[in-house]
Amino acid sequence: MPIYEFYCPSCRKKSSVFTRAVVPSLAPRCTACGSGDLVRLVSSFAYHKSIQTIHEESGEPTLHPSPDYYKDPRNIGRWVEKRFTDMGMELPGEIQQKIQAAREGEMPEPLKDLQSASPDASYH
Repeated sequence: MPIYEFYCPSCRKKSSVFTRAVVPSLAPRCTACGSGDLVRLVSSFAYHKSIQTIHEESGEPTLHPSPDYYKDPRNIGRWVEKRFTDMGMELPGEIQQKIQAAREGEMPEPLKDLQSASPDASYH
């Protein structure tokens, strides 16, 4: 279901036309002024990288990665996973679940309390 975008030279607005199928010829109208004299635009599209590509681009997990390493949440827990694999051990299911939850944006229970803390709060 493509969305075609058009530019209207009359009012200088952009209009989007949603269709249920790829249509070679459309007769779109500007949504702002109603003009039929539109110029078709090249639309952007989404590209999703595979997890393997993400890991290759991020590099190997290390004990002290660069601050940019965790900008992609899919890297959360990779060091733990790697260490268990290197030792020939299976990562416990509970830890796997917590890592997956963190990758999806859910804070582990002990860290939830820190979300509301001010940066200059003192902890004893």
